[in-house]
Amino acid sequence: MQSTNQDSIELDETDLAILERVEQNSDVNLEELSDTLDLSKSAIHYRLKKLKESNVITAISADVDPIALGLNLLIITEVSVVHESGYAVDIGEALSEIDGVYQVFYTMGDTDFIVHSRVQNRSQMNDLIDAIVGIDGVNETSSTFVMREIKTGNQTIANMSDEMLETVLDDE
Repeated sequence: MQSTNQDSIELDETDLAILERVEQNSDVNLEELSDTLDLSKSAIHYRLKKLKESNVITAISADVDPIALGLNLLIITEVSVVHESGYAVDIGEALSEIDGVYQVFYTMGDTDFIVHSRVQNRSQMNDLIDAIVGIDGVNETSSTFVMREIKTGNQTIANMSDEMLETVLDDE
């Protein structure tokens, strides 16, 4: 499972502006950023390097449209499990290894895990659910099938309120 970085890095408004632009388009080049933010290319390069080294930027990647690949079925599955020592790590890793699963969340409350999956057809959906239920320690599942996606994406900065952004800047 993914760990969280407890050490926070000090960010300023320029760092947030860089993050917002890279998040919108990972293909943006240093010259465009330099012109937009009125900074030298070397200053942009240094800041990007610092953001990568501190794991604020974890990857530069393409945003692939799953619908273009026929992954039309989005499934949200709640998973309840037996609570034994180490179950969160073991079951979380097993869920993560299932074909079609793209997000796994360990949660507190009535559900132990929430799994987001994408498949192309009902046969793949049945295989996916069978694989989840087949994991040792899984007691029960409840799946929701998304009819229409209204808001999707990984734009963290764009989804933050002004108050949230101010909190990031005030932590300096």
